[in-house]
Amino acid sequence: MTIDWRSKGFWSPDGPADPQRIAADRPSLFGGAFTWPLLVVRRDAVEANIATMAEYCRRHGLDFAPHAKTTMAPGLLEAQMRAGAWGLTVATPNQALVLRRLGIARVLIANEVLDPTVLRWLAAESAAGWEVYFQVDSLAGVAAAAATGGPLRVLVELGHPGGRTGVRSLGELEGVARAVAAAPGLELAGITGYEGQLPDRAGVDAFLDQLVDGLTRLTDAGLLPGRPILSAGGSAWFDRVADRFAGLGERARLILRSGASVTHDDGFYRERTPFVRVPEEGPLAAALEIWAQVLSIPEPGLAFAGMGKRDAPFDEGLPVPMEIRGSDGVVRPAAGLRVTTLNDHHTRLAVDDAGLVPGDLIRFGISHPCTAFDKWRDIPVVDGDRRVVDVLHTYF
Repeated sequence: MTIDWRSKGFWSPDGPADPQRIAADRPSLFGGAFTWPLLVVRRDAVEANIATMAEYCRRHGLDFAPHAKTTMAPGLLEAQMRAGAWGLTVATPNQALVLRRLGIARVLIANEVLDPTVLRWLAAESAAGWEVYFQVDSLAGVAAAAATGGPLRVLVELGHPGGRTGVRSLGELEGVARAVAAAPGLELAGITGYEGQLPDRAGVDAFLDQLVDGLTRLTDAGLLPGRPILSAGGSAWFDRVADRFAGLGERARLILRSGASVTHDDGFYRERTPFVRVPEEGPLAAALEIWAQVLSIPEPGLAFAGMGKRDAPFDEGLPVPMEIRGSDGVVRPAAGLRVTTLNDHHTRLAVDDAGLVPGDLIRFGISHPCTAFDKWRDIPVVDGDRRVVDVLHTYF
């Protein structure tokens, strides 16, 4: 990995820079080696979040396979594995390929795979010893996988009405499971589901209970192995997964897949984290921030910062102004600022702060980390003094 003119936010006009050299030198964010906007990761917050989730899973008898699609940053994925993650989850075959090349020994693809080219590759890698799983929710999916001759490990997926993928009833779940069991080269490894799009606790609990009923039904039908996988868990309801799966550890390997927990945020997940409901089990800390410069204050009450949709997530809430850093280095709260819209490269701010001037830096918190990392190729990791101690590279 080399830092050069392709690395947004790093100022390297005179040639490439070595990320290890950058980390060894510990430059300040504000010393000229970087420019704006710039996404950074706070090291202390990431380390605390990884430790919190590892301990949470140990406490509740869950294996952790965090969703890698949030960051696709080897430095963070390897840190999660070192903390005891059972494996990693991905959303697409391309992400699975990245993890295979990174040497991740156990991967869940939380999706159905129908591309015959990919399925043949998965079968070959599985035959070579890679422990990889993917989901099926249709007879067509079973047939596509079976056409490779295997060996392939699959999980039957249960969904819910109005939700995303997954069969909508236990009868359909059993039908797909029986098709897997009858197909040469396929191994039915367990059951999976995703509760994250349900709006309330009652709906989440009912769906997770149905998932457990599916485990019982397929076990009684003799379709599952001795200790099958039972998997669920986004980043908004993992406390309910722990509650509804409690006591099932002898019947199944219980796998949680929450991915956004590694960095948390200052918006969507700040409001929805389970640790709002069970604070004694947490907390998580927001680890991502974007620094952007005030470019223009064209009229009273209005300012524009040099950050936009190409730089910051906006699908689950707008960036949140946290602090203002003046040209003299003095930092004050951004209580008088509010983001109203994002353009491609501008952030429109409503301003109730007479002291704001062009050239000031604003530290923004973000909402929804899953659409933050993909906008940045290289990301500085900073310590408490905002000196760069590492550089992450992403693969999207």
